[in-house]
Amino acid sequence: MPSRRPRSRSSKTRPRPQLKSGPRPRSGPAESTTPGRSSSDNAIVAQLTEIERKGGAGTLRVTRGRELNVSALDKVYFPDDGVTKGDVMRYYATLAPIILPRIADRPLVLKRTPDGIAGEMFFQQNAGEHVPAGVRVEEIADTAGDRQRRFIGGDLMTLLYTVQLGCISVDPWMSRVTSLDTADYAIIDLDPGPGVTFGRVVAAARWINQELTQLGLRGVPKTSGSRGIHVALPLPAGASYDTALAIAQLVAGRVVEAHSGETTMQRALQNRPHGTVYLDCIQNMRGKSVVAVYAVRARKGATVSTPLAWDEVTPTLDLRAFTMATIPDRVARLGDLWGPAMQRRNSARALRAAAQPRDGPRSAVNNR
Repeated sequence: MPSRRPRSRSSKTRPRPQLKSGPRPRSGPAESTTPGRSSSDNAIVAQLTEIERKGGAGTLRVTRGRELNVSALDKVYFPDDGVTKGDVMRYYATLAPIILPRIADRPLVLKRTPDGIAGEMFFQQNAGEHVPAGVRVEEIADTAGDRQRRFIGGDLMTLLYTVQLGCISVDPWMSRVTSLDTADYAIIDLDPGPGVTFGRVVAAARWINQELTQLGLRGVPKTSGSRGIHVALPLPAGASYDTALAIAQLVAGRVVEAHSGETTMQRALQNRPHGTVYLDCIQNMRGKSVVAVYAVRARKGATVSTPLAWDEVTPTLDLRAFTMATIPDRVARLGDLWGPAMQRRNSARALRAAAQPRDGPRSAVNNR
């Protein structure tokens, strides 16, 4: 099985310290003020709290006629932060009104960490045959034509079931089940090399925005929830993955051309110049996934992939400010920065214009 981490012996339930990064996500006004939060979401949060208080196992009534058996809600997933499996479920129930539309109808790639962030991590693609009623699963053909049962995002029952399986993050495709061969957006993933400061990542993101502006295009930034920043380019309906890859490479290439000492597109780590930020465009392919906006990462601090306004992308940006404990309140204050921005798609005409060569051969974007 791919990408396993060594199993830790420290994943058992233990006394839980308070979150160091702010108020616990299970209490306080942030839960009840999230825009679009329904009474049913509040009821689910209350149920999860009661189940965890009574030992961590029980039956959760998600909607009328749909129930989900949950267990080990008191297991500590983030040892240094005291965050449990139940806290992760409550977070997603709280943010459901804004995260579910972002993953709706998208196949999900599961990254399972059933013993928390100190334990083993492994991927799961196939949903298998034994899935609770109400969890959305559909058969999806891969590029070779083989069909697999895949989890499909968009409803709380399915999302909470993935957490029950041990998932912390949510990782959707960039396309939906009705249009698997077209990408809704392109992604440039800014990945700092060893020893590279986050300040350099911020600088690279700002250079990307400058290039986008010069090309007449729009990008939407978000923290990766790890060490980097993602810049998404909303694409016109029907755009191919070839188009997504080509436009991402075009923009990233212009940045590397102007800032070759600070950025690179070399994928192999040993070939990257020391001290550079890798501008990764390779995820722009069918079947690849990028962590969803508002998703928690399996990292110390329970950090969250968080949408940003461009005026927040400054040298003072601090990734530690975006955690499970702080995001509900941020959303209550600022609303959803992702959805409206992503609805303003770059047009096909704008993409063609951006691809017009300054010098040299015609860009591949024109032919997609």
